[in-house]
Amino acid sequence: MATQRHLILLIAVALVMVSYLYPMAVFADEGTATFNKPPYVPSKCDGYTNDGVMIAAASDEIWDNGGACGRQYSVTCVSGTNQGDPEPCNDGSVVVTIVDYCPPAHCQGTLDLSEEAFSSIANTDAGKININYNRYISKA
Repeated sequence: MATQRHLILLIAVALVMVSYLYPMAVFADEGTATFNKPPYVPSKCDGYTNDGVMIAAASDEIWDNGGACGRQYSVTCVSGTNQGDPEPCNDGSVVVTIVDYCPPAHCQGTLDLSEEAFSSIANTDAGKININYNRYISKA
């Protein structure tokens, strides 16, 4: 009986460690991404402040009535959407900061990335891609 408890405890600890070490694989949300070309100001979050180029506009799914401003997301290209390039993905992911709102009337994806952020994970000829994304919290 004690051996069985130790085994269960060991499995539970292992699962906690795996979920901590691999959060993107375990907790990633699915969506789509498009991109916007510069200039990126003004933005809904910061007005005319230049927030750099690794930025995104959030759809209603993420916007949270402006609560998404300043949040960071790790975004990975999963596949094409059959619009443009059928195999657009590059290896890796990109971390973007939410600086703007993508209103439903104009928004074609979950995230509207800057052209620079989009091109770091996919060929811009695709126009729209399927993505995995999750909140990114810096450990610094």
